[in-house]
Amino acid sequence: MITASEARSGKGHTDENFPVASRLIQARHRGPILAFYRFVRAADDIADHAHLEPDQKLAMLDSLDAALTGRGPANPEAEPLKAALAERGLPPRHALDLLDAFRMDAKKLRYADWRELMHYCGLSAMPVGRFVLDVHGESPQVTWPASDAICAALQIVNHLQDCGADYKNLDRVYLPLDALARHGARVEELAGAEASPRLRATIADLAERSLDLLRDGSVLPDLVANTRLAMEIAAIRRLSLNLATGLKHRDPLSEKVHHGKMGFAMIALGAAAGVLLRRPFVKRALVEVPARTRGR
Repeated sequence: MITASEARSGKGHTDENFPVASRLIQARHRGPILAFYRFVRAADDIADHAHLEPDQKLAMLDSLDAALTGRGPANPEAEPLKAALAERGLPPRHALDLLDAFRMDAKKLRYADWRELMHYCGLSAMPVGRFVLDVHGESPQVTWPASDAICAALQIVNHLQDCGADYKNLDRVYLPLDALARHGARVEELAGAEASPRLRATIADLAERSLDLLRDGSVLPDLVANTRLAMEIAAIRRLSLNLATGLKHRDPLSEKVHHGKMGFAMIALGAAAGVLLRRPFVKRALVEVPARTRGR
């Protein structure tokens, strides 16, 4: 069986749809975040590997788990994060949640409804935001609910962008089956060169639900004490708003629904600048966020 390092796709943090530890983040915080990203990327590449059997994927993910927690031999993909966690006195809980998400990816190919999808996002997306907030010493009680909403939305946007490739390459479908049925669409339509009107309606429906989540998370930059992190969050949220809106009107099977480099930079910078302009007038407080992440 190949190693986790050999399973690497070659994708790095600069290849993602959203900023990962950009220069907005203070240098002392970038190291732990990038170590977390690289560990997660290695695990994600295992789960998405086209030539590994589910049992092989699970065994490799278990090996990463054991290396990170010290219950097994060292693994080069886990050691940087293990060291970063020890230096900061942080537990591995968020990384372990993500490993559980990738275990799901190895064996679960369909999601019945929104509630199931949100359960998956609770393991695959929300821990990422929580880890970044923890690294910055932000209050979980104040920031986690809004962060969870944004992270779930980012995950859904990625699912919608990649829905055709996920089905054709991995037979994996994140679009809830009840949403497809509601619009009269079939899973097999994801193999098409372009989306049918029924599938387009399903994608637009889910894009709107991701926009709802992004609206719920709109308060997060103003709840975060660290100004540079608040700017990063605002940029990520604005980029996701733009993509989710695009997915309501464009076909991810036949069109690229991505930002160009110039558009990416302009959208991100505009959102970050807005945080700086508001900052002197913001009073951070605990805010109740609608519970869309729990399903309905």
